Amino acid sequence: MTDSDSQQIANKVSLIAITANLALSAVKLSAGIAAHSQAMVSDAIHSASDVFSTVVVIIGIKLASKEPDKEHPYGHERLECVAATILAMVLFMTGLGIGMEAARNIFNSNSNDLKTPGILALIAAILSIAVKEGMYWYTRHYAKKIDSNALMADAWHHRSDAFSSVGALIGIAGARLGFPLMDPIASLVIFIFIAKAAFDIFKDAMDKMVDHSCDEETERHIYDCVMNNSHVIGIDLLQTRIFGNKIYVDVEIQADASYTLEEAHHIAETVHNDIEQNFPRVKHIMVHVNPAFHTK
Repeated sequence: MTDSDSQQIANKVSLIAITANLALSAVKLSAGIAAHSQAMVSDAIHSASDVFSTVVVIIGIKLASKEPDKEHPYGHERLECVAATILAMVLFMTGLGIGMEAARNIFNSNSNDLKTPGILALIAAILSIAVKEGMYWYTRHYAKKIDSNALMADAWHHRSDAFSSVGALIGIAGARLGFPLMDPIASLVIFIFIAKAAFDIFKDAMDKMVDHSCDEETERHIYDCVMNNSHVIGIDLLQTRIFGNKIYVDVEIQADASYTLEEAHHIAETVHNDIEQNFPRVKHIMVHVNPAFHTK
């Protein structure tokens, strides 16, 4: 799949997400105000923040798909990690605002002064859970298909919104059953879910920004792929690093010292091509051949 194809898929998914979030946030905000539910108003703000986050994702993927140039010979993949980092920060700040308002209502308000949420807020919460969970699976599917870190972060943003709607549903239901403090408590729980999602997105982006190595399973498969070449006697060094959503590989192989330079070059080229064909995420491979001297 080309970068252009990935860009088109990301744009389609993002456009659907923006449309759905705008409609959903409007419904939840109206229901929250009309039904006197702080939890639903908080949930509406969370959905509205998804619109900004999706725009960040579109920009990040577009910049990351730019071809390498003189100033950036290794490409621009890490800009997608920057987009995911910004998204995590926006997500956390949104949640923090919701959490602070909820805490203020819990500790400073008299429970008798809190209004019982109407049935409209309950319906809006159920609708939100269904829509946001569907958007999570839809976005996650295409994030895996094009191997996009930023799009996967946006998928988890949808999932956090679904979790927050579950919290809102519990809080609204509890308040309607005669426990009015349950509504602001639900908002506080929503903040915890949002903060956890923001942390996970931020950590994943940072790992990819600082040349984190691949997981052990992937490295083991690359090792086996190299050793499948009958001319490779052994491997002296195998290093991997994640660059944005791509993988860079450095490998030093052992080959018979009696081979000519042309033969050694052919072996290195074969190893390079084998890795490239078997691991689509690998963008750059450096193969170095060390002479192996046979001892009697």
